[in-house]
Amino acid sequence: MATRPARPAVPVDTDPGLTPVGKLPGVGPALVASLARLGLERVQDLWFHLPLRYEDKTRVTPIADLRPGERAQVEGVVEAVERGFRHRPQLKVAIGDDSRQTLLLRFFHFNRAQAEQLPPGARLLCYGEVRHGAQGLEMVHPTYQRLTGEAVAAVDDLLSPVYPTTEGLGPKRLAGVIGKALALLPPAARLELIPSALCAEHGLTSLRDALLYVHRPPPDARLDQLVLGRHPAQQRLAFEELLTQHLSLRRMREAVRRRRAPKLGGDGELRRQLLASLSFRLTAAQQRVTDEVAGDLARNHPMLRLVQGDVGSGKTVVAALAALAAVEAGHQVALMAPTELLAEQHLHNFRHWLQPLGIEVEWLAGKVTGKARQQALARVAGGAPVVIGTHALMQEGVAFERLGLVIVDEQHRFGVQQRLALRDKGRDGQLVPHQLVLTATPIPRTLAMSAYADLDVSSIDELPPGRTPVQTIAISNARRVEVIERIHAACGEGRQAYWVCTLIEESEQLRAQAAEVAHAELSAALAGFRIGLIHGRMKPKEKQAVMDSFKAGELAVLVATTVIEVGVDVPNASLMVIENSERLGLAQLHQLRGRVGRGAVASNCVLLYQPPLGQLARERLQVMRETSDGFRIAEKDLELRGPGEVLGTRQTGQLSFRIADLTRDAHLLPAVQQVGERMLAEHPQQTVQLIERWIGGAARYAHA
Repeated sequence: MATRPARPAVPVDTDPGLTPVGKLPGVGPALVASLARLGLERVQDLWFHLPLRYEDKTRVTPIADLRPGERAQVEGVVEAVERGFRHRPQLKVAIGDDSRQTLLLRFFHFNRAQAEQLPPGARLLCYGEVRHGAQGLEMVHPTYQRLTGEAVAAVDDLLSPVYPTTEGLGPKRLAGVIGKALALLPPAARLELIPSALCAEHGLTSLRDALLYVHRPPPDARLDQLVLGRHPAQQRLAFEELLTQHLSLRRMREAVRRRRAPKLGGDGELRRQLLASLSFRLTAAQQRVTDEVAGDLARNHPMLRLVQGDVGSGKTVVAALAALAAVEAGHQVALMAPTELLAEQHLHNFRHWLQPLGIEVEWLAGKVTGKARQQALARVAGGAPVVIGTHALMQEGVAFERLGLVIVDEQHRFGVQQRLALRDKGRDGQLVPHQLVLTATPIPRTLAMSAYADLDVSSIDELPPGRTPVQTIAISNARRVEVIERIHAACGEGRQAYWVCTLIEESEQLRAQAAEVAHAELSAALAGFRIGLIHGRMKPKEKQAVMDSFKAGELAVLVATTVIEVGVDVPNASLMVIENSERLGLAQLHQLRGRVGRGAVASNCVLLYQPPLGQLARERLQVMRETSDGFRIAEKDLELRGPGEVLGTRQTGQLSFRIADLTRDAHLLPAVQQVGERMLAEHPQQTVQLIERWIGGAARYAHA
């Protein structure tokens, strides 16, 4: 009897998750480029690109039952249409239904053809967020479809996922591509990388089932749990992501500990001169942290230290003293900040402190171009003692002579790759520079142990004397007019104000749109005062010009998205209004509030919220009213386990999470650490595969 030939073993590289997205049917080069902007390059990236939220289009809500702040689907007949061009083009469409109530649809971006499709008598099915408007309830830029003849409105039978998207890539198209990727999900046993014994020990369900559930929730899914990220399926995914991050940081820490660094001691003379020249004395906390940093620098192993301190606690002077220790030992210092705004602020402080000591401070950012850039690069290569800049410091062509210390501000804004790229520029034979990381986001100890597993943590837990306390109040959006009147009065007295739009949405376009709407409203209401606008879609030069005007006092009010969260210092700005404050986590609210109270004038922060408030939101706003202690706020944020992020926005790299939220998911950390220990010791191959799955292109940095 003839024997059948043995089936060839399936090679490892046939893992469908590692297939490039361009191999999916219907995904051409243009779509590949759009997906790449979202970091979606392989099929498994699409598996883990989860919905931001879900739309319930399974029913139609009568207009009379609508509530501000909720998203709803309504069906109605167009009663009136008005096109206005007073401050900017806008299309207003009033619709009514059988409940004998009217809802206003407002569009700021529209064309003539769209306007002509919405004549009186047309029947529409609309979906959007309900809000208070000047003429009653309204929806701004709802999605809608026109119903023809006697057609009955077709409602969905499943919850509709809404994915984070990007310009040029519509939500429907992205959902279609994700659907094709999900069809390639391998069987549960092949997809799983956490050994089955560990899954059973910690009650972890199937990764495959969790992915399918989160992308395609059934009609009876607990929408309240899904919205907050607390559904068991989401928690299973969060566990694996936290585990991967823990494993990669542990491996990185171990690798760095095997390296050598220059000893940066010096005679302390420059540091003594700086302390003598300051107009203030270091607080006990600043002195303690300065001593911890100096102790690290004096060793021949690379320092990896995070200095966390509240807004205004004096982290910069601690960084300056560390820089002087390096300069005294004959080494260079590079300080990198995430935005030109923040980098320029450091430049101003360092020049003010160090130039009188005879130390030149070099400036290297994107805006330094041409001959000035060439000269700056030559000085850096020739040994300029202190260099300050943005990510431009990591670009090709930037070479240091003897880089001994790297200072990174607002670490969570940078990826691991960026921090290590700067460190690698300072490699001198077997020596690597020391690293000092600063953050104004106080982090509870339990989170610090996980989020910064590769760093030692120091805390400046004391504010310098003389900071003006900020009075914080929470006001319903129904009293918006009173708030605007209050701004009018403050501007009349020569003071300045921030108006922050905090739309949590899937695209910069919609965030910018929200800011544009507020800017138009305030420009009309505050005639006679100059109102500035700044958002993420503007070019860096445009943003800088607006910020410079605000700093110079030429603008009375600055309308902004949360781009102004970190590092803006305008002492004359004494009023901060935060729209939709109930949507933000405590840490972010605290960061924004820190932009005022920087001068001698009594300052106020107004938290505008959309009623009705949920229990969590009510508690968060209450904490903001009661305390300005960032460490207490961080602990409270953890205790409430709200959806706010303690560690900043979802950026690429070490502290970025696609699914997990360290505040909400802190209860998973003990199990994550236990599973992590076992995997590092007993399952090195699966550990590597997990890091490759979740961190992808950055995986090689796990060995750095």
